[in-house]
Amino acid sequence: MTEKKRKNKRIISFLTASVIFLISVIGIIPIQTDAASSSEIRKQINVLKEQKSEIEDRIKEVQAQYQANEDEIADIITKKNVIDQEIGLLSAEIANINEQITSFNTLIADKQDELDSAQNRYEELCEENTLRVRTMEEEGAVSYWEVLFQANSFTDLLDRLNMVEEIAAADKRRLVELSEAAQKVENAKIELENEKADLEAIKLDMDATQTELDTKRAEADSLIQELLEKAEDLEALQAEFQEQEEAFLTEIAAKEKEYTQAKAAEWAAYMATYTTVPPETSAANSGSTTNNSTPVTAPSGGTWLRPCSYTYMSSPFGYRQSPTSGASTYHQAVDLAAPAMTPIYATRAGQVTTARYSNSAGNYVSINHMDGFASIYMHMTSYVVSAGQTVSAGQLIGYVGKTGIATGNHLHFGISYNGVYVNPAQYVSF
Repeated sequence: MTEKKRKNKRIISFLTASVIFLISVIGIIPIQTDAASSSEIRKQINVLKEQKSEIEDRIKEVQAQYQANEDEIADIITKKNVIDQEIGLLSAEIANINEQITSFNTLIADKQDELDSAQNRYEELCEENTLRVRTMEEEGAVSYWEVLFQANSFTDLLDRLNMVEEIAAADKRRLVELSEAAQKVENAKIELENEKADLEAIKLDMDATQTELDTKRAEADSLIQELLEKAEDLEALQAEFQEQEEAFLTEIAAKEKEYTQAKAAEWAAYMATYTTVPPETSAANSGSTTNNSTPVTAPSGGTWLRPCSYTYMSSPFGYRQSPTSGASTYHQAVDLAAPAMTPIYATRAGQVTTARYSNSAGNYVSINHMDGFASIYMHMTSYVVSAGQTVSAGQLIGYVGKTGIATGNHLHFGISYNGVYVNPAQYVSF
């Protein structure tokens, strides 16, 4: 299987898995048919958030693959540019060698003409010398013997002999010189042909190298095209995931609104049902829990201020599903959701009875209002009062946090009467 097919198979597998995942996720989204309780809606919201988180992970995965794909494209383009430069240089060298081969062909042709001329001249001289000697001997006009016999003296004979030898030697030298010149031309021609052969061999190697580089460039072009197509697939998949993420956000927002409405309805139903505090109560001043089998109806107790500027009630007074391990199922206070470090104020004047830290309540403060009522403020980031201190209504006592057993920043605000917790919503307007 080629590398291209393997990569395509990986992309198809990834897309298929993603589509299956989307289908499964869509199938999990709960369809609200009847009015659900706030706890059921909260479960649905948590499921939606988990699914949204999975979509976000998929988006990050696709983005990582897209970036890796872009890096691979950039790397291949860089390598292709190097190949193109090598091909350019190689083409220039091949063109130069072709010019040299052409020049050698011209030089070899010139040497061949020169060699042919020398050989022709040599043959002409040989023919002339042979013809001259034969003519003198056959026709008897002049012969070496005649030259010798015409000598007048011994000295003249020697001179005539030297002359004949010189003529013969001159003819011989001319023939030798012509032969040597022809041989030099032949040698030069052979040398040129050898150099030309070497250049042709180099050119063959360069042609093979260029063919190889052309193949690599074609492969790089093909791979770049494949990676560009893959990038388009990843972009489409990312867009699909982002649309799904938007759908989850819309669904979560709708569920949050539904949750708030359910909470309000449950609170209204509770307020219509209970006029007294349920029997399970605990003492506010001491922080310990005690059971009381007699319902308690408390007086108004005067004017009560809001303990903080935020009034969104994330958990009302009464029965509930425990939000986290260690938290109560019967909530003897109200939880006011607020950002960290939101100021907390004393709801009424009184004396601070407790300002300390516990594992469950975190940093908390309790205030005795000296008329049977007490208030308690839990999960503070920090408190700014101390036990025994007298505080006035609206005085700063600490800041919102999530110390102790808490799933997020909020104020746990409780009111007790004669040691029994009562519903703070009966006294404070939220």
